[in-house]
Amino acid sequence: MAEGNDQGYGRGDAQGTTARENTGGEGAYGDETGTFAGVSAGGFGQGCTDAGPGSGDAEATAGGAFRGEPGASDSLRTFGAVVQALREHAGLSREEFGDVVRFSKHTVASVEQGRRMPDRDFVERAETALGNTGALRRAAPHLSRQAGLASWFRQWARLEAQAVTLWTYECRVIPGLLQTERYARAVTESVPPVKDEEQVAKQVAARLARQTLFDRRPPIAFSFIVEQALLERGTGGPDVTRELLDHLLERSSQFNVELQIMPRHQPDHAGFDGPLRLLAEHDNRWFGYAEGQRGGMLISDPKEVGITLQRYAKLRSQALTPADSRGLLKRLRGAL
Repeated sequence: MAEGNDQGYGRGDAQGTTARENTGGEGAYGDETGTFAGVSAGGFGQGCTDAGPGSGDAEATAGGAFRGEPGASDSLRTFGAVVQALREHAGLSREEFGDVVRFSKHTVASVEQGRRMPDRDFVERAETALGNTGALRRAAPHLSRQAGLASWFRQWARLEAQAVTLWTYECRVIPGLLQTERYARAVTESVPPVKDEEQVAKQVAARLARQTLFDRRPPIAFSFIVEQALLERGTGGPDVTRELLDHLLERSSQFNVELQIMPRHQPDHAGFDGPLRLLAEHDNRWFGYAEGQRGGMLISDPKEVGITLQRYAKLRSQALTPADSRGLLKRLRGAL
């Protein structure tokens, strides 16, 4: 499954069109299945996700699609840009600056391009060499990596951390934000390729860390629509399912969480194209996200977001009400 690399995000592509991030890693389903893991909230500057291995930045196409994985986390990229600006202001080439801070010009380039986490010696020597403004020293503690997060999901995850409204429809597995530890482990272990215990633990811990969103203040308004079949699949066995149902009942009683179950028999169904997510930011700007087995698509074009909003609205009308959904959860729990 994808363990992901450090990544930076940016709000869709420069033209505000639908942005795609593909080729995420080794995994299958990005967030919710075994390829997913969680998100590290911090970061210097505003961005959040996606970067590839240390081989360089992504090549963006005209339509906003990325070939390969983007190359840096937003916090690392922003830090690197500040280093480069201060270096150039000081009139130093990368090689000259490298001699001053006692790092190779290649290391300097990697830091400036956001592909390398600077160590303490680099930060301290760069601070001294570039004027002792305090900017690098103060920014360094806020640099973050996002180990365990499927690469194609990271951009969405950072947007998600800033959301005021978050809506999720899922037809494959219980959404990661609603999973228990044992359910997350069962899902992670089920999807090839085989992972060792360290990989499983890393991905499960990262996924569960995302659930701190439920405790954020001001609170996020959550809406979840989940297919009934997912509750009856028995992932992980009866004990795991009982614990999951108890957890869903508890979570759905939270004042800012609305959970609806899509019944098995629903001929008129707006979700035939698969899972989808929507979020709104403080400025009421909406984003959508759709995901497949080997990649995800961030939707930022207003027209496309509008279509996604229409689909979610119809799904809400087709699913059981929150009260009826809780009743179904209790019946399923009682039957185990």
